[in-house]
Amino acid sequence: MNKHVKSTLVKILAALALAFACVAVANTFSTNTSTTQTVQAARKLSKAEKAAKRWIAMRESGGSYTARNGVCYGKYQLNIGYLHGNLSPKNQERVADNYVYGRYGSWVNAKRFWLAHNWY
Repeated sequence: MNKHVKSTLVKILAALALAFACVAVANTFSTNTSTTQTVQAARKLSKAEKAAKRWIAMRESGGSYTARNGVCYGKYQLNIGYLHGNLSPKNQERVADNYVYGRYGSWVNAKRFWLAHNWY
């Protein structure tokens, strides 16, 4: 197998792994029933939470609300299905907070997970 074919296969496998990770995250998020609590918790972020949230946004998208990578979109590279057609910065912030507080309990915990796995 030549180098070009191997390189192409590696890229395809990487894309499939990313897509699978986004789908797995989407399934986890869609089963979260505590969105009211998570929105309330997200309103008052500590300095450490704000810093972790900013850190994740920079790693995921360089801070861009319009960044796209496969099925992941926006500042926090969420599965685009989570946004339900509303790509606004306000909705991205709300959905990201709901996702993080529902899955990890805090942005600090999400950053810890990201550091261990290179995704959150």
